[in-house]
Amino acid sequence: MKHTKVKDLLNSTNTIDEVSVKGWVRTFRNNQFIALNDGSVIHNIQCVVDFENTPEETLKRITTGAAVAIKGSLVESQGKGQKYEIKVSQVEILGDSDAEKFPMQPKKHSLEFLRENAHLRTRTNLFGAIMRVRSVLSFAIHQYFQEKGFVYVNTPIITGSDAEGAGEMFKVTALPFDKTPRTEEGKVDYKEDFFGKETNLTVSGQLEAETYAMSLGQVYTFGPTFRAENSNTSRHLAEFWMVEPEVAFNDLDANMDLAEDFIQYVIKYAMERCEDDLKFLDERLAAEEKQKPQNERSGMGLLEKLQFVLENNFKRVSYTEAIDILKNSKPNKNKKFNYIIEEWGADLQSEHERYLVEKHFKSPVILFDYPAKIKAFYMRLNDDNKTVRAMDILFPGIGEIVGGSQREERLDILQQKIAELGIDEEELWWYLDTRRFGTAVHSGFGLGFERLVLFVTGMSNIRDVIPFPRTPQNAEF
Repeated sequence: MKHTKVKDLLNSTNTIDEVSVKGWVRTFRNNQFIALNDGSVIHNIQCVVDFENTPEETLKRITTGAAVAIKGSLVESQGKGQKYEIKVSQVEILGDSDAEKFPMQPKKHSLEFLRENAHLRTRTNLFGAIMRVRSVLSFAIHQYFQEKGFVYVNTPIITGSDAEGAGEMFKVTALPFDKTPRTEEGKVDYKEDFFGKETNLTVSGQLEAETYAMSLGQVYTFGPTFRAENSNTSRHLAEFWMVEPEVAFNDLDANMDLAEDFIQYVIKYAMERCEDDLKFLDERLAAEEKQKPQNERSGMGLLEKLQFVLENNFKRVSYTEAIDILKNSKPNKNKKFNYIIEEWGADLQSEHERYLVEKHFKSPVILFDYPAKIKAFYMRLNDDNKTVRAMDILFPGIGEIVGGSQREERLDILQQKIAELGIDEEELWWYLDTRRFGTAVHSGFGLGFERLVLFVTGMSNIRDVIPFPRTPQNAEF
């Protein structure tokens, strides 16, 4: 008999004489009531065992974490909290679980403990909810771009270029570490390596995506990216996923329009399809907030925050205007910011971004026209020769969630910027070709997928929104 998902049984509109369900035991109490979950929904289904007619040996094996197959009838529940339950006629133990050794006992665990058991943490309500929301958001991203006629492009994970120019990349090599071939100057001879040149794990698929946008019109990438940045913070991962659309003939204004529409679409999509999970995460966040001192609490609940992004037009503010606001703000004047804003040209920190969103404008904010010195080489230089056509989208509770720009389409200026940064033009000959043959205005942005999942789930540590986090000194699982 084919088994039915718990989600479908709980959504049933009538009782059913014979059902089969498979899942994992969350709890078993009074030798009678099994709380069963199969991952399809946050809720458990109660399975009532006729313990007097069930072998003692079987009852002993119904433990937290055990995998079971249950047959019975779906009946109206006698107790509170659920509409239906299963009156069990047969229970089969598919996989035992030693109750004393199983780490995911039905009690509150610290997030740190759950990270140490990342292979089992989706057996909890919290991580089941987070990963279902992540899955739906991932699908929504593809659906949005596919509906708009974008072409999905898979850009290389192994690359010879550094799209950000920051140099914080993981090297890819097949050379033996004990007998690395050297040139006459004593440097590593990468000509002897697998690819015949120095290669790294990608930090971004943007440069390759740009070349495709310049023939296919509008494209997007959605794949893993890597940063060898030794940042052991709650906001950084060494391996994470990036969404990067690139659109030919879009200027910065059109780029901002696209980013705003895209973000609102995927959040709305998740809110419509993950109602139970988001309600649970909202309640969890509210309970967490109550533990904090009053001055550290967020002004909004999770669902309220998501609604806030959907209902408010994103406020568009130039970097120059933002600096003036921050310089004259109370926290800056009273030296409450960790990083005091003293002059134009400062690189904004999360505390500044959150002040603009949560305190000053009380809406999501798009900052644009940043100083060229603090932005990447591929961003279009403005006529003032000191700012570039860059934009960042700032959200409540999280700061920057999207970074993008109008790309520099003029060959001579791009070559000049590459030379100033000491980048070898030969390494980017293919990228420069798009400026040699039919160049045009084009724009794009990058959204760190985990930052989006962080925002939508209300979690505070990025390690908790990716299945197996990769961080400095940690490559477990």
